[in-house]
Amino acid sequence: MADLTTTYLGLSLKNPLVASASPLSKKMESVRQLEAAGVSAIVMYSLFEEQIIQESLKLHRDLTRGIDSYAEALSYLPDYGTYSIGPETYLDQLRKIKQAVSIPVIGSLNGVSTGGWIEYAQKIEQAGADALELNLYYLSTDPELSGAELEDRYVTLVRDIRKQLRIPFAVKLSPFYTSLPHFSQKLVGAGADGLVLFNRFYQPDIDLEELDVVPNLVLSTSQELRLPLRWIAILYGRVQADFALTSGVHTAEDMVKAVMAGASVTMVASEFLQRGVNRAAEMLSDLDMWLNEHEYISIAQMKGSMSQQAVAEPAAFERANYMAVLSSY
Repeated sequence: MADLTTTYLGLSLKNPLVASASPLSKKMESVRQLEAAGVSAIVMYSLFEEQIIQESLKLHRDLTRGIDSYAEALSYLPDYGTYSIGPETYLDQLRKIKQAVSIPVIGSLNGVSTGGWIEYAQKIEQAGADALELNLYYLSTDPELSGAELEDRYVTLVRDIRKQLRIPFAVKLSPFYTSLPHFSQKLVGAGADGLVLFNRFYQPDIDLEELDVVPNLVLSTSQELRLPLRWIAILYGRVQADFALTSGVHTAEDMVKAVMAGASVTMVASEFLQRGVNRAAEMLSDLDMWLNEHEYISIAQMKGSMSQQAVAEPAAFERANYMAVLSSY
């Protein structure tokens, strides 16, 4: 039997299969089933910045209702900031999950601004999270906002959070940056311990009958593995961080490719949502079988073996591969 252990964000994990942020972590039954099926860690569903703001504003409205009629009531109200109170249910669920399972639990924050993120990153740490995933998702629609300015905001956010946290954290990125290696290096320099590639966006659709913009959830397939696979292979050895590959991991072979590219862990949600959480046990069994059949004794042995720095033709990850694909059709 091969040694499947790996290390991610300083955490010793029994294998590279991690349950990524999804609705599965909202139900304790699903969480226990994921652990029983063999996943090595669980990333909680995301706490969104909009939720923090919304609940904070609701509290402010509740506390200040009627003060125009009773001015003296102002003196009895505590001084709540815009972000001071937020979704306690998220923190409660985190505490319950930590009590229910023995594997590491990683909190998840989704947003872009510094204020509330620092406070809630600290609260997630205090609730018992073993690590944190910062999901940087901001859709810039302002023509006056440059890419450099937006990236600087992200780097400042990471630096500010690093100053306040003791637990390790990773930054979850999208692929839409002009120079992903440079930006990745800046994030790691600001204090990120790992990078999660890539955030998968759910694009809106148009309902032609109702003339409305509607959400449209489409789960991933193994075909989506190629984009994060390529970039982890390029970044591995150049950016000194742990890499997690998410989007497109559905089989043991997908996991093998990810680790060979340089990933410490693979994160899975769509496969579990489609086929049930017990699919994790099948994937791990298949992974062990693959390693034994190909005479690998451990995950560590093959990690990064197919990264750009390790392969015979490094240009295969760049434009040369694009030309080769076109000419082979």
